[in-house]
Amino acid sequence: MKRYVFGSLHWHTGTLIATPPSLRRNTAEFLRHLDDLRTPFRGYRRIHVICDNPSFHSSKADREYLQRWGDRIVLHFLPCYAPETNSIERVCWHMHETVTRSHQCSTIEELVQQVYDWFAVKKQFGIKTAVHYPMAA
Repeated sequence: MKRYVFGSLHWHTGTLIATPPSLRRNTAEFLRHLDDLRTPFRGYRRIHVICDNPSFHSSKADREYLQRWGDRIVLHFLPCYAPETNSIERVCWHMHETVTRSHQCSTIEELVQQVYDWFAVKKQFGIKTAVHYPMAA
């Protein structure tokens, strides 16, 4: 059975903020992650969250949440099908290559612990400030 982790990177420091894993990848878990961002960034007047485009990032519940917290949290959407523009995708790819692809864990809980141990060791991730597309021939 899969586990899903929602995560965000602090743009300037590369620090990862990860919400504890869940069984689902849906609006409720996304909103739980947004709640988790408000605490470490309580000193910030506004939190800008860059999102990809699954439907649970733009649901009715999201709009209601943003009506309540829109003065603190602003969502920005990336182009569809452009994972190279999202820094968190590179973190997920690297975590998959390093931890989950070739694991030999006997339980999902053990694998989740290895993922969080990897997050703890890495602590910060480099942020690319530009995306370079190959030139058309």
